[in-house]
Amino acid sequence: MNNRLTVPLYASLLSMALLTASCTPGDPASSSQSSSQGEGTGQGQTAKGSNHGATAGESEEQGSLVVPYQASVLVEGLNAPWEIVTAADGQMFVTERPGTIRVITDGKLESEPLIEFEAPFNEEGEGGLLGLEIDPNFESNGYLYVYHSYLDGQDIANRVLRLKVNGGKAVIDRELLADIPGGVNHNGGRIKIGPDERLYITTGERYEPELAQDQNSLGGKILRIGLDGSIPSDNPWPNSPVYSMGHRNAQGLAWNPDNGYLYATEHGQRNHDEINRIIAGENYGWPEVEGDDDGGGAYQAPLAHSGNETWAPSGVAYITEGPWAGSLVAANLRGEQLLRVILSEDGTKVEQVVPFFKGEWGRIRNVSAGEDGKLYVLTNNRDGRGTPRDGDDKLIVLTPEA
Repeated sequence: MNNRLTVPLYASLLSMALLTASCTPGDPASSSQSSSQGEGTGQGQTAKGSNHGATAGESEEQGSLVVPYQASVLVEGLNAPWEIVTAADGQMFVTERPGTIRVITDGKLESEPLIEFEAPFNEEGEGGLLGLEIDPNFESNGYLYVYHSYLDGQDIANRVLRLKVNGGKAVIDRELLADIPGGVNHNGGRIKIGPDERLYITTGERYEPELAQDQNSLGGKILRIGLDGSIPSDNPWPNSPVYSMGHRNAQGLAWNPDNGYLYATEHGQRNHDEINRIIAGENYGWPEVEGDDDGGGAYQAPLAHSGNETWAPSGVAYITEGPWAGSLVAANLRGEQLLRVILSEDGTKVEQVVPFFKGEWGRIRNVSAGEDGKLYVLTNNRDGRGTPRDGDDKLIVLTPEA
């Protein structure tokens, strides 16, 4: 699809900051900047993260990015959290990679976990208890959905379970999908319920890149199943949960509720981390191509990628309220920042990628959108790769400034 945008690397952070500061807080820099950067040439966007962050409350001075949110720590003492979901009554559930689901009630972390997984549960490398999703009818059926790694003989695999919550505890209700290729690294792990009330699942290729191009393998894919584990009849391939293929290690999913577009974040090999728009039945090219290369039209090139920088993107949210409404916000692990991904009005292009909070909190695993335009951010410094700080890991809330 030739609807991508060529955007040269920012000439300097200072010029970007001045453009940002000259606009209403939360608005993109002037549209003339975007149109002057090669719109309509049909290439992907290379958008490097900068070496400068911005903290909440920074003054609107030259060289500073304006952050239209106030940051505060809601919860401390989490152990490598991966995902957070919120029930209608405000209660929050957080997965910790070593195998527990924690509960936050009225802003306080409950001492007892909702559930603690036992063998064949497995936590090695990037595996463990990863994705979590809440059923649209949770108040009546008590269903949660989780993605976790487990031992299958001597091998590591991943599976999706449905849990039943009752009386402050959860039990395994049903296994929905198993035998997803797993390994020490590249397990994917994000699960989200789409607007169609189907469960979407990101999987990795466990360092076996050929799996991503094998339509019969569940590795290196985005999968789609019913909430009961069934295969939807309108999936791209008959009797297959595969929704899209050619992914290396996608870890974020988010929809624009207005048009139904699905976006995903994906880890590149060393750099060239990606922001993709996911289309049913399409091939995103790993390991055959990366960056702007679409193999002569054989593959979908990303809407944006990190070029020679490394973002290591994980969770992503589409923002519907507040100063960043209409944008994606992506959490970065190695990049240690949040990225605001400013989309075109029709959602088919990326106009700008702006980094925020660089180095402020260390590795960031996830960001989710909450009520009243709030954003919830999970740090990930106790995952074996980060440097823990006092109180880590944390749940940070970003509240829009009045």
